[in-house]
Amino acid sequence: MQAAIERHDPGIKSHLSLISIFEALLDPIAFSGSLLAVAKWFGVAWQPAYLVLAITVFLLAQPMPMHIDSGLKALYRGSWVKGVAVFGVLSLIGLITGFGNAYAPEVLLTWFLVGPATAALARHAAHSLTPMVMARAGYRQRAVIVGASHAGLAVADRLERSRRVGKRLLGFFDDRHAGRHARSGIRHLGQIRDLADYVRKHDVDVIYIALPMSSQPRILQLLDELRDTTVSIYFVPDFFMTDLIQARLDDLGGLPVVAVCESPFTGINGLCKQAFDFVVAALILVLISPLLLLIAIAVKLTSPGPVLFRQYRYGLDGERILVYKFRSMTVCENGDTITQAKVGDSRVTPLGAFLRRTSLDELPQFINVLQGRMSVVGPRPHAVAHNETYRKLIKGYMVRHKVRPGITGWAQVNGCRGETETLDKMKRRVDYDLEYLRKWSFFMDLRIILRTIGLIRKDPNAY
Repeated sequence: MQAAIERHDPGIKSHLSLISIFEALLDPIAFSGSLLAVAKWFGVAWQPAYLVLAITVFLLAQPMPMHIDSGLKALYRGSWVKGVAVFGVLSLIGLITGFGNAYAPEVLLTWFLVGPATAALARHAAHSLTPMVMARAGYRQRAVIVGASHAGLAVADRLERSRRVGKRLLGFFDDRHAGRHARSGIRHLGQIRDLADYVRKHDVDVIYIALPMSSQPRILQLLDELRDTTVSIYFVPDFFMTDLIQARLDDLGGLPVVAVCESPFTGINGLCKQAFDFVVAALILVLISPLLLLIAIAVKLTSPGPVLFRQYRYGLDGERILVYKFRSMTVCENGDTITQAKVGDSRVTPLGAFLRRTSLDELPQFINVLQGRMSVVGPRPHAVAHNETYRKLIKGYMVRHKVRPGITGWAQVNGCRGETETLDKMKRRVDYDLEYLRKWSFFMDLRIILRTIGLIRKDPNAY
């Protein structure tokens, strides 16, 4: 009973509350505090403009959950992504309001480097110290899992590997043979009908129900049996073990729903993505306008035909969009049958070969980005004829159209560029596209852009 007494000690609860508050304030304090420290270094800390800016930064740097399973690399990356996002929002506000002139560029640029580094180090410290605080407080909730399914084994793995969840797994309840659990190394506590009595006798804190969704009547009966206990209950649907795209909980007028296939660009993410695309496309088009003019003249003078090649492709949600490229071939196929370019293809003009190898033929697509039809980064759009073919052959092919197509993408910087003469090659490209949808972050977009710039110099798959 000593363990139970320790778990419900009010002092321990206060420790946990303080830890939660500390983690929630960690990023805002790190970013705003580092700003004031940099401003103090430059001798402007107590000017009203910088105090207002520090308060604004505190409000923008909303708390970001720290997951031990993500590792230190993801922890540091998250701090830098947040730093870029906060700095970008501040720059946009300053540009719109004109208040940006009130701040010294050297102060802001120094803080742009110091702020994320400070937040990352603070996160690292909390990452290391929080488990120690929880262990010293003696707080470890007693947990059991109902159902030794794939979902149940996944929950057990998380509980065993994570120090910060503060839970101790007692074992499984399952109606199947106990030998099944011996292979997982986790104790079989009994059949599901024994659960309610076990919870009352052993002061269990948390139950994870990992039964198949087909067991709904049994789940409802189980919930009814546990109604007179104070145990916390979590349901882990078995469909979470499938290949999900941006799975998350949502709210439909007070009714909880689960997204299992959704675009990552909803809410603030979508707004930031579109703002980034618009600003980048506008700046690049202004900067490269002389180059665009030179290429257009060269295309016109070196071979007969239009300067721009226009082709219908699938865009966001599978809608047809007209995509622009500099013409690099002697033909302009846009029908139901389209032959992909091959190595040494006779249809490619000498200038076109250079444009394709350096990706300069793609530059007019920044106009598509400015029109809102494409994104700087996203799955590359395929010709409509290819879409109609591969959507029937590759599972999940059309899911890649949950986002706007991109000028460059995760598949392209991982070697999936050029002709897809086999089904396996197209499937590999689609796999990378779906991975992009699952793992998208602003940092990932920046990484793809930087890798694309590196590939412009030498890409063995460009022809």
